[in-house]
This record gives sequence, C-alpha cells and structure tokens, in this order.
Amino acid sequence: MRWGDLRESENIEDRRGSGGGGFRMGGAGGIGIGGLIIVGLLSWATGLDPRLILGGLEMVQGGGQSRQVEGTDGTPKDEIGKFVAAILGSTEDVWGDIFKQNGQTYQQPRLVLYSGATQTACGMGQSAMGPFYCPPDRRVYLDTSFFREMEQRFNSPGDFASAYVIAHEVGHHVQNLLGILPRVSQERERSSPVEANQLSVRLELQADCFAGVWAARSKKSLEPGDIEEALNAATAIGDDRLQRQSQGRVVPDSFTHGSSAQRVRWFKTGFDAGQVRACNTFAAQQL
Repeated sequence: MRWGDLRESENIEDRRGSGGGGFRMGGAGGIGIGGLIIVGLLSWATGLDPRLILGGLEMVQGGGQSRQVEGTDGTPKDEIGKFVAAILGSTEDVWGDIFKQNGQTYQQPRLVLYSGATQTACGMGQSAMGPFYCPPDRRVYLDTSFFREMEQRFNSPGDFASAYVIAHEVGHHVQNLLGILPRVSQERERSSPVEANQLSVRLELQADCFAGVWAARSKKSLEPGDIEEALNAATAIGDDRLQRQSQGRVVPDSFTHGSSAQRVRWFKTGFDAGQVRACNTFAAQQL
C-alpha cells in the first residue's frame, strides 16, 4: 500500500512513551495483523470472553471510570506511528466524503497508541484485548506490538492487513455515529446468550463491510496483493478458525465475530459495492 502518499491525521494521542516502537514498515517485511490471532487463541484456551477480540462489543457496555492519562497529541514521528496516522487520515477523508454526500458531518474519532495497558472511558484497556473501540470516549485504542507479533510468530506480514484492522475499528465508530452500536447494545441486554452472540456477529461483519467500503474508495493507494492481505487477515481471525486452532472444535453458537468465510464475504461485499447501503448485515437472511 502506498500509505506514504496519504494525509496523516493529527487525531492521535500517543501514550507509548519515548522510543516510539522501532517497527519495520513496508518492503518484504511489512506489518501484519499481530496479536489478533494470539488473543483469539488465548481467549478460547483460557475462557476469556472472545468479544474482547478486534473491536466492537468488547467495549460497548463501557461506562467505566477513567482518569486523564498523559500523552502526546498529534502525528507521531516514528514510522509505525506515521503509518497509523496515514491510515486514520485516509478513513477520515473517505468517511467525511460519505457523510457529506448524505447531508451529514462526520465526527472524527481519536486514536490512542499505547503499550501494555491504558485507562479508557470503558475501563482499563489492555493489549490482550487487541485493537478496540470505546464508544463513550469515541476512541480507537491500539497497542502497536501486535504488528510485530503477527509478522514474527505467524508469518503473516502486510501493511494493508493492518490497515484493514484499523479500518474495521473505525467502522465501529461509524456504527456509533449512526446509532447502531447503542441500539445493538440495548437489544443484546434483552436477548439470550445465543441471540446476543448472533447480534454481535452481525455488528462485526458490518464493520468488516465498512472496512471494505473504505478500501474501495482508497483504490488509488492500493498495490497488487493488498486486498489479498486483507482477506488473509479476515480469514485468520474468523471465529471458526480460532476455535479450531485453540480447542480443536468449532461451536457456532458461541461465535461473536463471524466465521472466516463470513468475514471475507462481507469485506468483499463492501469493497465490490463501495457503498454503505450494501452493508446491512442486520437485514441479511444469510451471512
């Protein structure tokens, strides 16, 4: 991905401290989807709520107490920080245009870079949760260490795979602005565990679809193989694949994010259509 050509967002709060990470970007090494698979495997092996993986409902309940945490505002100077700022800037431009075309104003989220753990309006955020979105403070939280983990431990590099993950989390912010997140949260509270999981799956697949819409409107920055990287990432973090790897069996009723095939299908749906209206997973009879 030619991310160096993208506008870098300043809506970033860097809580990582000095040093800035020291990750490699681009070239043959690239970056990948990181701790997402690690967290998924740990989730199913230890019983940790799998909704803590990759955004959305992991923080929808929110409302925890938070305190002011010192950080540096603005575009980071290190390469991984500049990459994140470029992808965030691209999502701001794309969603800003989409909202404007519909007579609305897009309210840009902030993205917090942190290491290990950090305070959020949803309670304590930890790297074991993977990247996540917190609706109460409208922030995406990202521990950049998952980029290195994915490349080194799972041999799955690719800057666009990481861009897809960021775009997915921004997709949850779009859902929040549209009122989808709070409505789903309320409905889940009135539902059985199985029904709540099904709602979670539809929410997550819609965020995948929104990521596809962003990718479709960012084609000028794409390079050969980028979409394949995103599809590989979507496949790697499907509930069925994570369950099979960690516990040797698949339990569809416990899915919260969708199968590999479903995640790939909805990202491709958004990419092929390039339109938000194609992403109504809640009306789809078959996911």
